[in-house]
Amino acid sequence: MMGVSGSGKSTVAEELAEKLGIAFIEGDKLHPKANVDKMSEGIPLTDEDRWPWLDLIGAELRKGSEGNGVVVSCSALKKIYRDRLRTATGSPLAFVYLDGSLELLSRRMGERKGHFMPLSLLQTQLATLEVPTGEPGVVTVSIDTTPEEIVKNALSGLKTVTF
Repeated sequence: MMGVSGSGKSTVAEELAEKLGIAFIEGDKLHPKANVDKMSEGIPLTDEDRWPWLDLIGAELRKGSEGNGVVVSCSALKKIYRDRLRTATGSPLAFVYLDGSLELLSRRMGERKGHFMPLSLLQTQLATLEVPTGEPGVVTVSIDTTPEEIVKNALSGLKTVTF
């Protein structure tokens, strides 16, 4: 499950995993404390900050691919990050890209409580985002609807995904 902060990755990924009967892993929980501290202070992460985190996510994806599968929430903002995860997994990896407008994302981030990511970093994430158009194994789902509908659309898209 990929997308910028506020797109609903955790909510949708958890619900999708439940429907599929497989494990869900919250990618944010794999961030080193230094990354969380930086983001909490409104400082964007660099590629160097992200590599160890992406490697942890890649290891979880590999473990999941050896079993029944796993759904992981991860921003995966750049193609190079997604490619690193694909390589780490060692098998076909699908991404559900949660796509939403700046207005909707801003509203959602403003409404949530207890998350370390400040609204001020949304613009940075959007500037960093390389939309995965044309990449293999990607399903794009609009977030301009209910979480239940987003999950339904993700499931439908995953049935037709090609690698």
